[in-house]
Amino acid sequence: MFPWLWFWSPVFHLPFSGSVAQQIEPDTNWFFAGIPSSAGNGLLEKKAFDVASYGRQLGWITEVLLAAKGSDAIAPGDAEDSLRKLEAAYLKIEAVKEESRAELVDVASAALQKLGEADPAALEMLILSAQARLKAMAPRLGHDNSAL
Repeated sequence: MFPWLWFWSPVFHLPFSGSVAQQIEPDTNWFFAGIPSSAGNGLLEKKAFDVASYGRQLGWITEVLLAAKGSDAIAPGDAEDSLRKLEAAYLKIEAVKEESRAELVDVASAALQKLGEADPAALEMLILSAQARLKAMAPRLGHDNSAL
């Protein structure tokens, strides 16, 4: 049973009166999720960022350019080290891109298979539409239209 006037009894939460567990790790997904699809792939950018941050990449590029220009601001050994790091990051990022392309093909293939199972007529219309687009793109890509 509730005591009389229970709705007037205030509830105070003073500091440290409740759970003090807090997640300290910063959430940076908002940055990569904010990349519009027309400008790039946010997930791919995050994977590339995990290889080497933008600032780190720019630092390596700056050191290599200053050394190539003959500046005394950077030692030649540091520039060579930065160039090796930049090349290694490039190779890793290219591998991430290739992996992303392979995943995209797998996802598209699975989606087409599901569409074929759910609505074969829609799949046929999609294929015909894709063939028409490919025929239109073939001259720009340097392909023969007769195979399509």
